[in-house]
Amino acid sequence: MSHPILEISVSEAVAHVTLNRPDVRNAFNAELIAELQRAFERLGNDGTLRAVILSGAGKTFCGGADINWMRASLELSREENVSDAKRMSEMFATIDRCPRPVIARIHGAALGGGAGLVAVCDVAIASNDAQFGFTEVKLGILPAVISPFVIRKIGVSHARALFLTGERFSAERAENIGLVHEVVRFEDLDTAVDRVVDEIKSGGRNAIAVAKKTIAEVTARPEDAREITSQAIAQQRTSPEGQEGLRAFLERRKPNWTE
Repeated sequence: MSHPILEISVSEAVAHVTLNRPDVRNAFNAELIAELQRAFERLGNDGTLRAVILSGAGKTFCGGADINWMRASLELSREENVSDAKRMSEMFATIDRCPRPVIARIHGAALGGGAGLVAVCDVAIASNDAQFGFTEVKLGILPAVISPFVIRKIGVSHARALFLTGERFSAERAENIGLVHEVVRFEDLDTAVDRVVDEIKSGGRNAIAVAKKTIAEVTARPEDAREITSQAIAQQRTSPEGQEGLRAFLERRKPNWTE
């Protein structure tokens, strides 16, 4: 009996998305890429959700590209390679712009495209024994598709050091360069993730979505930051959610979305 390569479950307004190819270290192939994109398109449109947790089954978060998928790419033309890369890029972009906060639960390793997955998550929490790496140059290729997301996360200086060497690095270094936000013992991973989910649930659902969108817009159009931010705060202050949140604060009570 075959098992789904991507497992999705929802509990208490939180979606759990699990890469489910543990026999190949949850490596990417064309099917998994397509499944991830479809999943995050659907979850992003689900207004009942408060957060999405992304994790990997077995011993590894994501080991990068599947060896059989890479072998097949040897037979692709230049044009076919371009199409293949664009499909993967759109998958990362779909996760990146998902209106729901996406939390990465990282253990084992996040290599190549797996490290790219970490970069497109809003909050990344890793076990202290996890390994990271942009290892593509070791195979004579490069981390091109993930580069816009990774460079935005860790900056040009760290990208130059890590893209060009292809070296593996520790969770501690990943935290220091901003790829992950928190490093904990493996046995404390779920507790740390749950704490972040609780923090998210204490905020306004729409306020969080608009905050995420505003970050992207200000980053993309810094010259328009004053107009973008003025419009965003005015819209949220006058919305039912903004009105409720402000009234709850002034009346020293919890807002209705925490009930």
